[in-house]
Amino acid sequence: MRKLRTIEMNRLSVDEFKKAEKLPLVVVLDDVRSMYNVGSVFRTGDAFRIEAVYLCGVCATPPSTEIHKTALGAEDSVEWKYFPTALEAVEKLRRDGYEVYAVEQAEGSTKLHEFTPVPDRRYAVVMGNEVKGVHQEVIDRCDGCIEIPQFGTKHSMNVSVTTGIIIYSFAENLML
Repeated sequence: MRKLRTIEMNRLSVDEFKKAEKLPLVVVLDDVRSMYNVGSVFRTGDAFRIEAVYLCGVCATPPSTEIHKTALGAEDSVEWKYFPTALEAVEKLRRDGYEVYAVEQAEGSTKLHEFTPVPDRRYAVVMGNEVKGVHQEVIDRCDGCIEIPQFGTKHSMNVSVTTGIIIYSFAENLML
């Protein structure tokens, strides 16, 4: 087995990425304060060609040295928009025909392995603040909550790690 060189991976240019078919998924960051987490979400979003990242509330936006450090340029390929609140982003997504799910531990949440996105629909997932999670008023406007089962002593995971798991699950069901 030989490790591939970058040139052998046939990666898209930024222009090709922007024209390519996307995974019908928007990631909404609700007061995600760490610029490194924001950058990581951009990088994972690029890897799976998501439609966009919506940055909301107290959340850094590009250009930023700290975002670039983990995004490695994905902040230039993945579309993004800023909203003063995640609630405003969710309302816009719902008007635009997206099904919107908060990723949160909540009463009646659907476990990730029991959630199957349907082809030909558009989705958005709301990821919450590193400490407080998704705001309750945002959850109230979502179509539901998706929860990643956890089996250890901690009740949460890093938001960028959680986002990666969620994006991969959507890609697995809709692209792979």
